Amino acid sequence: MNASPVIQVRNALYPVSEAQKQGMFEPGPPGPIVMVNLLKFRDRAVYADGRPSDLTGREAYALYGASVGQMITAYGGRVLFVGDVTWLAIGEVDRLWDEVALAQYPDRAALTAMSTSAEWRAISVHRAAGLEGQLNIETVMPAWLLAAQRA
Repeated sequence: MNASPVIQVRNALYPVSEAQKQGMFEPGPPGPIVMVNLLKFRDRAVYADGRPSDLTGREAYALYGASVGQMITAYGGRVLFVGDVTWLAIGEVDRLWDEVALAQYPDRAALTAMSTSAEWRAISVHRAAGLEGQLNIETVMPAWLLAAQRA
């Protein structure tokens, strides 16, 4: 049996490379995108401005989540799913993510416009306080599935 290649994972709060930063402003694939968010919460919320907080990371992130859900809709998207991670059925990781969220946007430009807005920056303090890190993965529906849905 062949050993599977090792995949290195680095949770982060913001893009970690210049390519990721620049990519946000490129057109991206045509049509809707679905962002897969793998979220890892802090045990306790930690606010960058040093404010005291009795919130857990999950509770702080929930403050962000309630507001960003409305913003996603305002930018033409929708929240498709949010759920707690309960079990890893295939594969192996050192630590599981705590939550998965799927959000659909009309295109990458809508996501970028939202996540660079003053309104988003104002609520993102709760995101940063609550998250230890995340993976944020852009996906599109494959052509074969689009064709099957149209048939």
